[in-house]
Amino acid sequence: MTARWFPHGVVASPHHLASSAGARVLADGGNAVDAAVAANLVLAVVTPYHCGVGGDLLAIVWDGQANGVVSVGAAPRGATPETIRDAIEAGHGDPTVSMPGTDGMPTFGALPVTVPGAVAGWFDLLQRFGSRSFGEVAREAVRLAEEGFLLSPHGAEYPQRARARLGDQPGWADHYGQMEAGRRFVQHDLAATLRTIADDGPAGFYGGRIADAIVEVLQRHGSTMSAQDLAAHRVRQVEPIAADYRGLEILELPPPTQGVTALTALSLLERLGHALPEDPAVAAHLQVEAIRAALADREQYVGDPHHMRVGVDDLLAPARLDAMAKAIDFERAGDWPPARPAAGGTAYLCTADRDGLLVSLIQSNFVGFGSGVVVPGTGIGLHDRGAHFSLDPTDPNAIGPGKQPLHTLIPALALRDGAPAYVFGTMGGDAQAQIHVQVLGELLDRHADPQTAVSAPRFVVEVADGSVAVEADLDPMIAAGLRRRGHTVTQLPARAHHAGHAHAIRVVHGGYEAGSDPRCEGGAIGH
Repeated sequence: MTARWFPHGVVASPHHLASSAGARVLADGGNAVDAAVAANLVLAVVTPYHCGVGGDLLAIVWDGQANGVVSVGAAPRGATPETIRDAIEAGHGDPTVSMPGTDGMPTFGALPVTVPGAVAGWFDLLQRFGSRSFGEVAREAVRLAEEGFLLSPHGAEYPQRARARLGDQPGWADHYGQMEAGRRFVQHDLAATLRTIADDGPAGFYGGRIADAIVEVLQRHGSTMSAQDLAAHRVRQVEPIAADYRGLEILELPPPTQGVTALTALSLLERLGHALPEDPAVAAHLQVEAIRAALADREQYVGDPHHMRVGVDDLLAPARLDAMAKAIDFERAGDWPPARPAAGGTAYLCTADRDGLLVSLIQSNFVGFGSGVVVPGTGIGLHDRGAHFSLDPTDPNAIGPGKQPLHTLIPALALRDGAPAYVFGTMGGDAQAQIHVQVLGELLDRHADPQTAVSAPRFVVEVADGSVAVEADLDPMIAAGLRRRGHTVTQLPARAHHAGHAHAIRVVHGGYEAGSDPRCEGGAIGH
C-alpha cells in the first residue's frame, strides 16, 4: 500500500470517523485548522481511550511560519510531595501502581490529574488560525456523542483491558464500562458538555458548572485542585526548536515536551554518517543507541522549562553532541541507565489545505483512559498527566504548585529550504520520539512514501531496562543483529499498539501525499 495523493487537502487521524469529519470541513470551505479541531473533537468522542476534553493539547501550525501551541495544564497550587503523601495515607491513590522513578506517585485516580488544557487549546487554534466557530466544527462530534456510534472490535479492546485497573475509579464503570464491540455507545452528557463549551467558550469549561463538578469530584478523592487552578490556565505560544537531519530542518516543540529527545537522537545519527547504513541490522543498532542516549538525557534534564537545570541549547550544543556520538559503538550495545516509562494513550493527527496551511496536532489523556476519573454529569474523563511527576523533591520532575510535568507529546514538522516538506507525528508515550526517528529514517534515508514509512515494522526501546521490543513482522535478521551486538530483544505482535499510531503528510507539487498507520482504525481522507 502506497501513499494516496490529494490535490486540495487531507486529514490523517487514528479513526476513520474523525478523518471523515475533518475532510468534510475542508470540502465545505473550512481550512486545515478548522479540520484539525473538528477531527480532534470526534476523536474525543469515539476514542476516549486516547484523548478527550479532559486532556492536554499541543500543535505546530504552519501559516508561512511555524507557530507552536502548548496548552499543557499544571499541577494544583496545593500539590507538593507532602500533600500527595498525606492523601495517599488517607486512602486516596495507590502508590504501588506508579511509574518507575516517580517514588510512588499514583498513576490513576484524582491525585495525578493536572488542569486539562485541550479546551483552551482548541479555542486558541480557531481564534488565531481558523475560519469557523467552535460550534460549527463541533457539530459532528456532538452528533456522534448524542446518537452514538458502533464500537469496533479494535476499539472494544481498550475498555476491556482497562476495566481491571480503572473499574473502581469514580464514574469509570458507569460511563466507559458500557463500551462493547458492536454496541452503540451513546454519551448524552458529553454532547451537552460540548454544547455548553460551544455556547460559553473556554469560560464554560474553566468556570461555571463544569469547573465546579471537576473540582468537587477531585477534592472528594484527595486532590487539592481548586476553581482558581482551573481559571488560571493559559495557552503558551512558543517557537519550535530545531535540528538538521538529512538536509531537512526538523521542528519539534520545546520542554516540557520531549521534542528535544527526538532532536538529540536525530542529531546523533546525523553525526554517525550521511545516511543510515544499508545493512538494516546495523542501521537499527545505531538508531537504538541514539535513542537510548536521548532518552537518558530526557530522564536527567527535561521537565517544566521553569525548573530545568540545563537549557535546550545546552542539550543540543554541537560539541556535546559530537562527544555523545563518538561514544556510540557500531558493534556493541552501550550501558543503560534507568529511566521512567510512559505508556501511550494519545491521538495524533495532521491536516493540510489548498492554501498551504498545515497542522501537526497531538492530544492526550496520557495513559489510556487517563486517570479513570469521570466527572459526574459531564461525560468528561480526566487525564493523568501528573503520573509523570515524582514525589522525590530532588527530582527535576518533582510535583510542585503550578508545575508542569514532563510531556511525551510531540507534534512535528520538517522544512526543506525554509518551506514545509513533511507534517508528521505519532502517539506512543515514550515511543513517540523513537517513532519520529524511525519514520524519518524511512522517509529520508530509505526514500519511502508516507504510507510505506508509517506502515513499516518498528522497534521500541523499553525505558525501564533499555531492552528493545521488535514487532513480529520486523525482518528477523534485524533482531538477530541486535542480539549479536549485546541488546536484549523481546517481541511485540505485528502492528502492535505499543509501537504507536503514526501519520504523515508530504508536500508535493500539486498537492499532498498522505499515509495513515495501519496499527489503528484511521485513514487519510481528503479531496
